[in-house]
Amino acid sequence: MLTSAQRKEKLKTVVRVASGNFLEMYDFMVFGYFSAAIGRAYFPASSEFASLMFSLTTFAVGFLMRPLGAIFLGAYIDHIGRRKGLLVTLSLMSIGTLTIALVPGYETIGLFAPILVVLGRLCQGFSAGVELGGVSVYLSEIATPGHKGFYVSWQSGSQQVAVAFAGVLGYALSNWMPPEALQAWGWRIPLIVGCLIIPFIYMIRRTLQETEEFAARKHHPSPSEIYASMLTHWRIIFTGVALVLMTTVSFYTITAYTPTFGKDILKLSQSDALLVTLCVGVSNLIWLPLMGSFSDRIGRRPLLLFFSGIAILTAYPAMSWLVNDASFARLLAVELWLSFIYAGYNGAMVVHLTEIVPAAVRTAGFSLAYSLATTIGGSTPVIATYLIHETGNRAMPGAWLSLAAVIAFVTAWISRPRKDARQQSTPLSRSISSTST
Repeated sequence: MLTSAQRKEKLKTVVRVASGNFLEMYDFMVFGYFSAAIGRAYFPASSEFASLMFSLTTFAVGFLMRPLGAIFLGAYIDHIGRRKGLLVTLSLMSIGTLTIALVPGYETIGLFAPILVVLGRLCQGFSAGVELGGVSVYLSEIATPGHKGFYVSWQSGSQQVAVAFAGVLGYALSNWMPPEALQAWGWRIPLIVGCLIIPFIYMIRRTLQETEEFAARKHHPSPSEIYASMLTHWRIIFTGVALVLMTTVSFYTITAYTPTFGKDILKLSQSDALLVTLCVGVSNLIWLPLMGSFSDRIGRRPLLLFFSGIAILTAYPAMSWLVNDASFARLLAVELWLSFIYAGYNGAMVVHLTEIVPAAVRTAGFSLAYSLATTIGGSTPVIATYLIHETGNRAMPGAWLSLAAVIAFVTAWISRPRKDARQQSTPLSRSISSTST
């Protein structure tokens, strides 16, 4: 049992670890929220649809670099340590943030504008490829016995704080600024705010200590050994990809894509769409720790199967109900329902993934699986926009989410954590283990 002082120190550590994850998601959300304005600034085209698609494609391009970041930076963290790795990823992330915030528009510097913005997104994607995995692994290794799900859920929880914060800022700007000014230059304000946060996050991350589990390990494999091990465990990597896909598709559907979907597809006001996104961030933040803690009690697989199952049954019907008579109230109801599904699934999935990846390659393996899935799921805004344009069916985001849920359900049914991780995952399993010995 932890003392009051120990609990307070654990809380401080969780905040310090998750802070960089906040910045990563904040930047991604701002880009998603203002993708139409960014498209007009950097990617002038013959039509609004083409400009928006260029912008959303640039949003998706960052995800293409994630697997490379997962492989190279993940191996570095598994070899050199969790703490040093988290400082490296924050530095790289900051470069991308500064680039996108400060590059002049196409009218000022021509083709250099979209080139520099794409390079900034590539840098962000490279660092993000291991940021989430590094944070998840760190939290899983400092968790107290029987509470791993609760601790790891705060990795996703920090993302929801970013979603809510970006939503508040976007909502305020959309109400305080004239639409012309917001579209012309106001969208840069949230990006500049992100730049101002960087020094504070770097300062508090420097105070992190290495995890005891990593420090106690006698052998830290070299990058070449880690790469060879990942090839050996390729089945686990692909299992992880299949598990993560539903998380990424549902998350980007209800967060980054919501402002674009609400404004450009449903023809609601931008402030209404941003307010819904803010509510989704708060909902996610409430449900994620609860579901992570619940998974500590009953196990990961029951939650994975239940929430992927209800996603299969309800995602498309809910989206169809929304588009048949689009309104703020219906958008809010559907997004909060999908938020419940996302949080219930993700609260169990992230810690389940740390339990099926071998400890020696935990950061690299986790990050590679997550990044490969995010390459697909993170492209949800552009995929959904394309599907709607080609089919004329505005409910297609629900069909896309249902497909990801089918893959998740089948994978959760067949996947099992490693024996040592399973024995540490829930109080019930530890009790059974101690009784049998």
